[in-house]
Formats: sequence, C-alpha cells, structure tokens
Amino acid sequence: MRVAIIGAGVAGLTTAKVLTQAGHDVEVFDRTPDVGGVWSRTRRYPGLTTQSPKTQYSFSDHPMPRDLPEWPTGAQVQRYLESYVTEFGLSACLRLETTVESVVRDGDGWAVTSRANGKASTATYDRVVVANGVFCEPSIPGFAGREEFVAAGGRLLAGCEFHDVEDARDKHVLVVGYGKSACDVAVAISEVAARTDVIARQMVWKLPRKIGGLLNFKMLMLTRLGEALFRYRRLRGFEKFLHGPGNRLRRAMLNSVGSVSVRQFGLNRHGLLPRGRMEDIVKGAIGLATEGFFEGVAGGSIHVHRDTTITRLGTDGGRPSAELADGTVLPADLVVCATGFTQGVPFLDGGVQRQLFDERGNFMLYRQIQPLGVPGLYFNGYNSSFFSPLNAEMAAVWIAADLAGALTLPEEETRRADVVGQLAFMDEATDTHHCRGTKILPFSMHNVDEVLGDLGLQIGRRTRAAHWLGPISPAAYRKVTPALLDRLAERPSPPAVTPLDSAPTSIAL
Repeated sequence: MRVAIIGAGVAGLTTAKVLTQAGHDVEVFDRTPDVGGVWSRTRRYPGLTTQSPKTQYSFSDHPMPRDLPEWPTGAQVQRYLESYVTEFGLSACLRLETTVESVVRDGDGWAVTSRANGKASTATYDRVVVANGVFCEPSIPGFAGREEFVAAGGRLLAGCEFHDVEDARDKHVLVVGYGKSACDVAVAISEVAARTDVIARQMVWKLPRKIGGLLNFKMLMLTRLGEALFRYRRLRGFEKFLHGPGNRLRRAMLNSVGSVSVRQFGLNRHGLLPRGRMEDIVKGAIGLATEGFFEGVAGGSIHVHRDTTITRLGTDGGRPSAELADGTVLPADLVVCATGFTQGVPFLDGGVQRQLFDERGNFMLYRQIQPLGVPGLYFNGYNSSFFSPLNAEMAAVWIAADLAGALTLPEEETRRADVVGQLAFMDEATDTHHCRGTKILPFSMHNVDEVLGDLGLQIGRRTRAAHWLGPISPAAYRKVTPALLDRLAERPSPPAVTPLDSAPTSIAL
C-alpha cells in the first residue's frame, strides 16, 4: 500500500521503518528541517534531557551508543534518531520542511495536501498514520495585559520556543510550570539570569535520578513491579496480591520513595512538599528531578512561588512585570511558559474529527492506535509513556499486521466499549490528567502487553519475569518485528490470534 505518515519523530520514524520492511511505499511528512519531533533543533530548549535512562529510551533493534550519558541531551537524542534513519534506509521517504494542510477522504483512500517551499501539492494514499505527537502544539495561557507587556519590551515564549540561554542573560525571568521541562529550563536560565522565578500552579512529586544518591530510579520504577504498584484496570497475576492482601506492603513501598525524596531534596525546608502522598503520584504527574534544580532553590538562584498563577502581565514603573494571584508583582523581562501542549489534528476534515473524539474532547483510540469508525486511519505516538520508543514500535507492528489483514479484532461496538472503559479508568487513575486520553503513564507495559496480545506475540515468560525485579529492556523485544514479518510472508491468510488472557505465542530469546 501507499502510506502517508504525518510526523518524523520517534513514532513516525519507527512506523516508517516497520511498514517499509513490510513492503509498503511510505512517505513521512514533517514541517521541521530535521527528524526528531520534540528533539528537533527547532524545538529544543536549553537543558533538555530525556526523562528515561538511555537504555529504556531506545528502540528494540537500535540501542543508543554506549558512550552517551545515562540521560542523554536533546541534541544527542536527535543524532541518535538520525542514526536510526541511516541504519534502516529511511532518508528517501522523508519529506522534511513540508507541512500537511489537509487530509480528506478520497474514495477508499485519502487525499493529502501538503506545502513545501510555498507550493502546495496533493497526492492520494491508501492509508494515513497520524504521528504528529501529543507534544506538538505548545499551550500558552491567554494572559491579560499581554499587549502592554510586549509593548514595554517583555517577551513571552513557550518552552519549546526558547532556544538560546543567552536570551536570558542579566534578565528577570519567570518560568511558568513545575513539570520536567519547566525545571530543566529554569536551571539553565538561572546560570545567566539576574533572577529566576518559577510560578508553579501545583506541586508535584519529583523522583531522584539516584534514590539516596546511590540507586538508579529505574531499578524501582522502570520495572514491571514498579508499574504494578499502581492499580490497573484489569489485575493479573501478582498484581492481584499487591492490590489485595499485599496492599499495605504496596503502599509502604510507594510512600517510602516519597520519604526519600523529602529528605534528599529538603522539600520541607524549602516549603516545596506536595500535597498528598507519594501513592497519589499518578493522579498528577510523575517526573524526575532536574539535576541542579533543588540545589538552585537552596542556593537562592531559583525562587519557587507555589500554588499560584500569573493573573496579569503588564508594567510596573515602565518595566515589564507580572502580577501573581496573591498580589505579588514581579519584574519579568522574559516569561517562558512550560505549560503543556494541546493535542490536535487540524489537518483532518470536520467529519473525521467528529468521529475521533468523545463529548469531552478525548481521543477515542482503540489500543491508542485505531480510531473507531474511520477505516484506513491510524495513530501512533498517542501513548505517552516512560518507554515511548518501545510503545511506538509495538504500535507500528500492530499497524503493519492490520494493513495485512492479519488481525482479528472484536466488533466495533465491543472496541468502543473498551475505549470508553479505558478512558473512565484513566479519569480516575490520573484525576483526568491524561492529555485527552493520550497519556498511558504509568501503565506503559500494560499497553505493550495488550498490543502484543492482539498479535498473538509475546516475549518469553522468563524474560518478562526478569523484568519484574530488573529494569525493562526494550532490546528484549527485538525479535517481535521480524517474527511478524516472517508470519506475514509465510501466511497469505490472516493468522489465528491468541487472546490476551490466554497463553500467547512466545518468542524464544
């Protein structure tokens, strides 16, 4: 088939690789001049690093170089993705600096209109994969007084629009947000700014990269046991014990990590203790502490204003300023908003969009991949997780199987009921903080298991057991794609599929 992929980030590249290997004619569109999505040089902010260690943020069949640090920088990740393109010969299918303007039905296929170098063109494809990512469009609050603020020389930027730390030198800078990107950029800015203030609407728990200064956090949280500490929609095996007779032990394990964070970062001393227990971590956000952030707070180079927001931008004595909800007025030459992203697909026509969303605007995607009632359209990368490359890679395999007619899925109404149930579960699990249904944290491996269950493929039980106590290795899944490709080559008719709750076919490692 002829397949258009929108987005050349992690999800778009792995989809292109798998579908090319499956024999499809693929074109990948991206508006940036380089591959990488959030890692593109057009979007990287100073201080950007991965949240997951390099081994866990790798594709199964293309490990990161050994000489990279444990948490690679944005530039290092982008070079890694370029090496992925070279390794699998994807350069010829890339259409960079090309913006997709519309995707509309054209018979049994899709007409894709794109624009490059000021010239629009339209081509027809059999299938379309949306891989523009859930971190595509930055969300900047609509601050009152913005025009006055700008007229006085103030600058307002999204985090992904702030590229040069020198723009903050000797300035009064406000960083809005308290997630990873906000803390990353605050540390970089604090090294050159006259003053750095962080405006945090809500405190969230931060995990140390090295718990107690010694134990890598992946040994606790990036294991199947770490994931199982959070109650999933359907409990399996040992999870039933953890959330039943072993519930007290489970809670103690989680909250002990919180206690370590409190001591290690001096949260009480600095007035930065989040409300609630560590056990509630998933209901807000889960993230690693940025190296140097709490040290900056302790040393006075970073000032955190907790549980507040900017109510107005404007001027004070003729200089750009910002007023907080408590009435505090701060000088603000530069305001950097690390306030999240909007998830949207403006290039899809209105009829398709109406089928994509529920009444609250959540994406209705089966397995985070397949929209209901829109045949021939797929999504990848709409499963934000600690293991984004692995989750995207397994979704690409699922798409390849469906293109070949090698998936036997439930009827649409059954799938719709499953999607509705999953969204209701995530509403409760994350207190509705699931980015319109696209965030699967902390249930990354549950998603992988469900996707592979549909395919009737799974890695060996012994390896999965090892991942309960040791960090999950994407490399353990390196034989999944070849196994599916062999199956598609050998069987002209769709293969039988083993249900997830039955024993899946094991791939010997």
